[in-house]
Amino acid sequence: MKKSRKKSSAIGQSIIQGLSEAVNWANTEPMGVRSTTVRVPVVDVKRVRARMHLSQSEFARKYGFSPASVRNWEQGRRQPEGPARILLAVIDKNPDVVQSVLAATA
Repeated sequence: MKKSRKKSSAIGQSIIQGLSEAVNWANTEPMGVRSTTVRVPVVDVKRVRARMHLSQSEFARKYGFSPASVRNWEQGRRQPEGPARILLAVIDKNPDVVQSVLAATA
């Protein structure tokens, strides 16, 4: 029974330490860990789509977005996040690369 208590105590201490680290992280206190920030540009979806002479639904279908997302981005109700912003940035700079990748997987 002593081993069980020691193991429970170690698990409890681990949980407490993890929670403490989470609180410190949430309060942006330095924790001795390395973090990397990737700066992804904001893309004007309407400008990109218009330059390609595509309707919202054509643009959505061509690149795998939902038409509602494209509409919301263009109307300013939502902003693309994470991978969508990255994909939109690549489409803005080099749409042919994206098309070649998508064509290769079709």
